[in-house]
Amino acid sequence: MTGTTLWDLVAWRAARTPEALALVQGAESARQERRITFGGLHRRAERVAAGLYERGVRPGSLVVWQLPTRIETVLFSLALARIGAVQSPVVPLYRAHETGQVLRRTRAEFFAVPGVRGGFGHRATAERLTAGLPGPPTVIEAYDTLPDADPAVLPPPPADADTVRWIYWTSGTTAAPRGVLHTDRSLRTAGRWLGTALRLGPSDIGSMAFPYAHVAGPDYTVMLLEHGIPAVLLEHFALPAALSPYRRHGVTVAGGSTAFYALFLAEARALPPGHRLLPSLRLLAGGGAPKPPALYHEVVAGLGCQLAHGYALTEAPMVTMGDPDDSPEHLAGTDGRPPAGMEIRIAPGSGEILLRGPCVCRGYLDEPAPFDADGFLPTGDLGHLTATGHLVVTGRLKDIIIRKGENISAQEIEELLYRHPDIADAAVIGLPDPERGERVCAVIEQPPDAGELTLAAVSAHLLAQGLARHKLPEQLELLPVLPRGATLRKVLKQELRERFGGGGAAG
Repeated sequence: MTGTTLWDLVAWRAARTPEALALVQGAESARQERRITFGGLHRRAERVAAGLYERGVRPGSLVVWQLPTRIETVLFSLALARIGAVQSPVVPLYRAHETGQVLRRTRAEFFAVPGVRGGFGHRATAERLTAGLPGPPTVIEAYDTLPDADPAVLPPPPADADTVRWIYWTSGTTAAPRGVLHTDRSLRTAGRWLGTALRLGPSDIGSMAFPYAHVAGPDYTVMLLEHGIPAVLLEHFALPAALSPYRRHGVTVAGGSTAFYALFLAEARALPPGHRLLPSLRLLAGGGAPKPPALYHEVVAGLGCQLAHGYALTEAPMVTMGDPDDSPEHLAGTDGRPPAGMEIRIAPGSGEILLRGPCVCRGYLDEPAPFDADGFLPTGDLGHLTATGHLVVTGRLKDIIIRKGENISAQEIEELLYRHPDIADAAVIGLPDPERGERVCAVIEQPPDAGELTLAAVSAHLLAQGLARHKLPEQLELLPVLPRGATLRKVLKQELRERFGGGGAAG
């Protein structure tokens, strides 16, 4: 295809297959669903762009938007891409503290929110939030109704794919959110690589269960446009409600992150023997959080589909991805291989993963360039490359527990804990200890009706799995549900450290 911007891709796909289905707004009832074709996506996004242009949005205007996963949100974002505005998506579950930081730090000119959604007045809240800002942004409603005008008012589409036009925000679970700078080229590259890695074909039907405001939103959109396949969007993802539209439309590719895999698996286990949860599903795929190797085998057996897990981050939305045709050993025990063009370097000594390639961000908003002398981005993640070129992510620098001078990997212990039948999920953290420097604490979420665990029982399980004695947890905490983030449901370890940091060994 010609052209390199995101809007170029929208126009190319609309010209190629204008009547092909692009998006379905999923609902439990078929009567409540809405659809749009690729041609309709192009036409309506251009009219929305014209409506926004008449309201003052110009090439380079900074627009913060906090909108749910809906067709209208996709149209709004593509409309901004048509104008050439700089857009900064914010996940809907961010509250006033985080959203206020985004508005201040971006010096936003416009702020798009739903009007009234679920009985809550978002516009009134947005106006209160922006009232105290210097040069407060104009608030725009974008939910059921979008701005609309004749596209004749628009200037030509942007031609430069290397200008920063996207600011995405890291989760901010341990500190203030960081604004990650992306271009059309970096996001288009990530989406193209993802579609190739998942071996998408013309009969595939995707799904978006994650917030569209996450960096995976344009990643997935590019993938759909490149391959001309549709996806089911869910404004609210919950099981079992999501199963109805997935089954109705024959979704073949689903996922999100490790927590999503576990949710699907729990539903499958409740079915009678011989019944598949989603008969059309061929692949669960995702990333964003560690995947215990045992979970791979459970998904393949319990859901009757393949599981391909990858490694990515807001700064680089596609680094590695498991190949659905790879061996079970590689799919279970690694995070896949990088595509041609993505360079991975493991820092000597620390083992930190460093990245360089066309989908890597341009840096952070109002921060010094994070790259090393060779142009590689330090990720804060630890890992190694196998002889076959597969990446194995072993944890985070901040998740290395230093006990009596010995380095202990939290992820290693978590993967072994996951094998216990009375453990649904586990987070291992290091807590301050006056004698050891740090002590190992295991925080465990148990499945329903499981027997209560003791520290001795957990230690016995880990020793039986071959864990060295000096790595055993010295503190055990049981929670009904582990605290998770709003986007890919990552466990919020900083919250656990704050909660349990003052205690001693339990059990």
